[in-house]
Amino acid sequence: MVIKLSTLILPKKIPKWVCSKPYFSSLSCACKIQNNPESKQTSTSSSDFETKIQYLKNKLHPETLVGVLHSTADLDSSLKLFKWASLQKRFHHSADTYFQIILKLGMAGKVEDIEGFCNEMVKDKCPNFEQVLLDLLDIFVRNSRLSEALCVLSCINLCSLNPSISVFNQLLGALVKEKKEFKDVLFVYKEIVKAGIAPNIDTLNSLIEALFAADRADAALEQYKRLHKKGCSPNGRTFQIIIGQLVERGRVDEALVILDDMFRIQCEPDYSSFYAHIIPLFCDMNKLDVVRRLFPVMRASKVLPDSSTYGAMIKCLCWNLLVDDAVKLVDEMVYNDVRPDDDVFMSIIDGLCELNMLSEAKEFLNDKEVASVLPYNALLEAILNDGTFNMARDLFDEMFDRNITDHCSWNIMILFLCDNKRLKDALKYVGRMIVSSVSLDSSTYSALIVGYCKLGECENALALFHQLRSKSGLLDLVSYAQLIECLCQKEEIQEATKVFWFMSTKRLALQSTSFGKIMEGLCASGYTVRAIKLLPVAYYCGTLSSPSAYNSIMRGLFSLGRASDLFMVLSRMVVDGCKMDGETYCILIQSMISLGHIEKLALLLDMMLSQGLLPNSETLSKLLEYLVENNQVRMIFSSIDKLVSEFEVVDSSMYNMLTNSLLKEGYNDKASFLLDLMLEKGWVPDADTHALLVGSSVEDETDGQNSSCDRFITQDNVGNILAEAICVSVFHIIH
Repeated sequence: MVIKLSTLILPKKIPKWVCSKPYFSSLSCACKIQNNPESKQTSTSSSDFETKIQYLKNKLHPETLVGVLHSTADLDSSLKLFKWASLQKRFHHSADTYFQIILKLGMAGKVEDIEGFCNEMVKDKCPNFEQVLLDLLDIFVRNSRLSEALCVLSCINLCSLNPSISVFNQLLGALVKEKKEFKDVLFVYKEIVKAGIAPNIDTLNSLIEALFAADRADAALEQYKRLHKKGCSPNGRTFQIIIGQLVERGRVDEALVILDDMFRIQCEPDYSSFYAHIIPLFCDMNKLDVVRRLFPVMRASKVLPDSSTYGAMIKCLCWNLLVDDAVKLVDEMVYNDVRPDDDVFMSIIDGLCELNMLSEAKEFLNDKEVASVLPYNALLEAILNDGTFNMARDLFDEMFDRNITDHCSWNIMILFLCDNKRLKDALKYVGRMIVSSVSLDSSTYSALIVGYCKLGECENALALFHQLRSKSGLLDLVSYAQLIECLCQKEEIQEATKVFWFMSTKRLALQSTSFGKIMEGLCASGYTVRAIKLLPVAYYCGTLSSPSAYNSIMRGLFSLGRASDLFMVLSRMVVDGCKMDGETYCILIQSMISLGHIEKLALLLDMMLSQGLLPNSETLSKLLEYLVENNQVRMIFSSIDKLVSEFEVVDSSMYNMLTNSLLKEGYNDKASFLLDLMLEKGWVPDADTHALLVGSSVEDETDGQNSSCDRFITQDNVGNILAEAICVSVFHIIH
């Protein structure tokens, strides 16, 4: 195959044999191999191969061999011809023949074979082999054959050649551009050092950029600090790399320090690339003070900012509500024949709407003769969000007359009306859509379904859902949630479940609150098992299960007398990462009461209180009554302190119940503590509790703990107060 030399990037110095017959370029087959390095090559026919051998036997010479190798597209045949020539007497390969075969190998990706041929050429001391190695390196680099280039570089250094630093820089730059591994960049840099060649700023820029790419930002900054020790001064490219990389990593303060360095040493970067790269980065970080410092310098350099730089500046100004300044930049863009794009107009409109300057936003679009629908839609939506429907209606009609409406424009109007329960007005716009030959899309259906659901007309909403489904259309997630909640409110639980099943087949996630309502409806209707089967479906489609969904299942199982299954549901709840709420604990506590699991009951109460959650009054009453009935109040000692001291949820009847039970169980000190708290609140113990306490005090006295009435008077604990009461009673009886 014959091609022109222009099909492949060649070194500046081309060997003479290439120039002698341009129509017979040896690079043609190399290019072919490069394009299909992994394809199975078609072998040269036996007769063709023999013909070439016969031709070489009569005219075996390096230049002749180069021509034959060049005309052989097959790499295997080329290798055979090369090796055959090597075995012929009185024939010696030249640097050009080595160049040809190494180039073919490199373009075919045979990296492992290149080193051997390069070393053989050096060993043969072929004249001009040094230049051939450099030419091969240049071709491989410029054709992105970097692994092959690295292999040639190794041979160059083994030969103790001293190429210029530009040769190394070319390879380093290509490695960084192609995002090769840092070890390859480091290898080249070490070869530079071993060769005793002083790196220049381009070398170090590539090293710094490679360090950043390898996520070694601190090492890159260390190289920057050591530039002067290597006899180099940073240039514009240095600052562009470091500042850009630091900003992208969120290390803005350090980037500003480097920027100050640039101004301090009065470095003049390449304005067309430096500022076009750096200014948008600082704009994205909303560093307005920085970009306001950089932008005037860029303009003073008489370099015209491009569209992206203008756009970034305008967006940043609008973020900071400096819309007047942003509008001036738009005027400057127009004056400089830089066409503002939709993002620029959107930024201005967003800024004006944020300032509630809606009329000014409309005037801006008219003055600039904006014909794009996007900024108009943004303004239309902002006006409706402000609740000014008449103004929005007028703007829409103007857009319609100027033929700058799209589906989104119609849907913005329809959705607003549906959201505000103005379904009749919304349907009028739908009619206008149809008359205008604008087809209803999924967003239109979604808006109408919201409108019907807001009015409680579930049947019409469901009919629209089925109609869109028949067209393979999908609603938005908000509309699905509205439809399901509406169906649940109307107790159409089965229909709501079917809608959710359809969503799951499309991997659409339902809002957790809406899913919770489906589960509540199913369990309340006695379909708890069916609700449980929905849990893996919800997980599959990405629907997060809320505690309310699990609580519904637990309540359903408890009502079915399957309290023992609650822990299985609880384990699934934990696996799904769903936190237990107060209702979850209450259901579990009541189930443990029914099962008679006192230890688990006490553990659940303690866990609940430690999380700052309180049982409701019904659950707490049942819990205490159960423990009192079974003389097991001691099981919740630690929880009692939290209930009465931290949360203060225990009333007088519960105090009496706890005190009475603790006395019966023999925990007088704890009972006295509770009575102290009860009296502090101004509550009087009931007769049973008082009798038990008095009896306890008398028993203590008969056991030899004789104390005078005077000593009781000087102390204020419950035991002493009751003892004092006994003394007074005895005194009255005697008298």
